[in-house]
Amino acid sequence: MLHVASPVPTVDPKSDDELVRPARDGTLRVLKAARDAGVKRIVVTSSISAIIYGGGVREKPFTEADWTDETNRKDTSPYDRAKTIAERAAWAWHKAEGGGLELVTVNPALVLGPVLGSDFSASVEAVRKLLDGSIPALPRFGFSVVDVRDVAMLQLLGMTTPAAAGQRFIGSNDDFYWMADIAEILKQGLGDKGRKVPSISVPDFLVRVIAIFDPVARGRLYELGKPRQVSSEKARRMLGWATRPVPETILDTARSLQAQGLV
Repeated sequence: MLHVASPVPTVDPKSDDELVRPARDGTLRVLKAARDAGVKRIVVTSSISAIIYGGGVREKPFTEADWTDETNRKDTSPYDRAKTIAERAAWAWHKAEGGGLELVTVNPALVLGPVLGSDFSASVEAVRKLLDGSIPALPRFGFSVVDVRDVAMLQLLGMTTPAAAGQRFIGSNDDFYWMADIAEILKQGLGDKGRKVPSISVPDFLVRVIAIFDPVARGRLYELGKPRQVSSEKARRMLGWATRPVPETILDTARSLQAQGLV
């Protein structure tokens, strides 16, 4: 049985409860229903948001052994806190009440890839806004990236590999991409169709000024200039998982948006 991801808001809600309660309570309801129905294994989609935040940056990549400190509100967003609280609750419930149900969690990075229609996730907004010119310059925000098709394969491997029971698995390409890197991939790969993609970088101090008026930027200031790299070595070693090259994922995302008239 698969439990898939929570919504990712573009603007932080006024109260954490708007994200925490659905994420935590919804996950626990699914777990209880699975146990009661005699399901053998459930794969819960968490996020690297439950792994990499709350403790600042470091040189060593984050792994499944790490947990976000959701009590550090200066280095987390409501979404990060919701995903962390929900995953912690899942593991605690499983230990106390799981019975014969096996639990696996998958922790994807920023999920990109071809969109199926106009109802796409907020993760794709960064690419769309670069394409349509609504981001006129490039702040020092960055991401670990994974293709949605590779996440689906990771979930399938988590479901079907016997040794996966009781494990967390990071789903990410192991390279870190600044927005300037993503913009360069778009400009080089799309040619004239990428003409609106910016090439000028924005100094950090100016981003902080902009954030006074822009709630989206304001909600991500804790990430400004901070590379947080992750390692998916465990999924590759234990599950034989592999990922597409990130430039392919970024360009497939862009081309699908353009093909459907969404930019």
